[in-house]
Amino acid sequence: MQNITSSLDLEETLLSKLESDTYFSGDETQKKLQKAILTLPEKQRLVFQMKYFDDMKYEDMEAILGTSTGALKASYHHAVKKIEQFLLNED
Repeated sequence: MQNITSSLDLEETLLSKLESDTYFSGDETQKKLQKAILTLPEKQRLVFQMKYFDDMKYEDMEAILGTSTGALKASYHHAVKKIEQFLLNED
C-alpha cells in the first residue's frame, strides 16, 4: 500500500478510489457530493459528515471534537457554502 504523506495526498487518493470504484452505487449527483466533501478542510469535512449524514447534535460533536457549539455551527455553515459553490461550478 502506498504511503500517504499529507491530507492533500489522502484527498486525492480517496477521490481517485471514488471515481474508479465499479461498485459505487451512487448516482452522478451523489458522486459530485462526495467529491465536494473531499475538497473541504478536514475539520469542516468532519463536522459536515457528522451533521449531514449522522444527524448528530452539536452538543455531541462538541464532546467528540472538543470545539464549541458556535465554532461547529460556523464550520458546518462554511462547509455547506463551499459544497454549494463546488456543485454550481462542477456543471
